[in-house]
Amino acid sequence: MNIEEKLLNIRKEIFLTGYSVSVAHLASAFSIVEILYSLYINKNMKYNVEDANDENRDIFILSKGHGSLALYTILKEVGFIDKKTLSSFCKPGSVLGGEPCIPYINGVEATTGSLGHGLSIATGVSLAKKMDNRNEKVYVLLGDGELEEGTIWEAIMFAAHNKLNNLIAIVDCNKIQKMGSVKDIMSINSWKTRFEAFGWKVVEVNGHDVEELDKVFKEENKEDKPLVILANTIKGKGVSIVENDPRWHWRLPNKKELKVFMNELNISEEEIQKCKEVI
Repeated sequence: MNIEEKLLNIRKEIFLTGYSVSVAHLASAFSIVEILYSLYINKNMKYNVEDANDENRDIFILSKGHGSLALYTILKEVGFIDKKTLSSFCKPGSVLGGEPCIPYINGVEATTGSLGHGLSIATGVSLAKKMDNRNEKVYVLLGDGELEEGTIWEAIMFAAHNKLNNLIAIVDCNKIQKMGSVKDIMSINSWKTRFEAFGWKVVEVNGHDVEELDKVFKEENKEDKPLVILANTIKGKGVSIVENDPRWHWRLPNKKELKVFMNELNISEEEIQKCKEVI
């Protein structure tokens, strides 16, 4: 199976998991699949499936917690959770809610979903590791709409002041937030210029190019600055009617739209029927 087939299957599982309970931030999950694939599947981040609390692990925080279905699916792929747990998403008694929560899920390092908090948590963890003379990295994945939160910029200043070069922020620059485009709601001419002005090292990548992501994650940050990776992505990547359309921030397809999902994600009638039976 080539990488495109693997990515398609991940998006397919994200959709079927959400569709089975009629709950999902599909577009927000689809835009970050390649980023998580590079970190976890291609092992550009250190983790230990046998011991989720291994002190030598890198830390990953999904600040845009509504993209949780992508993270849960990847955690299943690498072995932190099993298929049964993933299938329990948002069902009564499940540990998998709409946003990640600790301490119930192996591989989840922070409770997120209230936007703007993940970077502050990550800077605290990064500083603690610096103080303890440890070499592990701390990754935090943010949304570009989330950057409108004031606490984000306090954390950005804090990280630069403390020279946290063990901190890697990844911004899912899909240019769309809940109610419309980021440009229309809070126009920023250049995220690169803003982060550089605050003392960060900045790298821009195609957030759907796994090879490009692999390369930047493997590079050592030799500067005394935190690193931000501006990952240019497409919200809803993988399903044509969802891509770049803010109406899909929080909804599932009707019967007509479902045919498009099934065709483009290679979903069979049998798999859809199984979802309905689970409900």
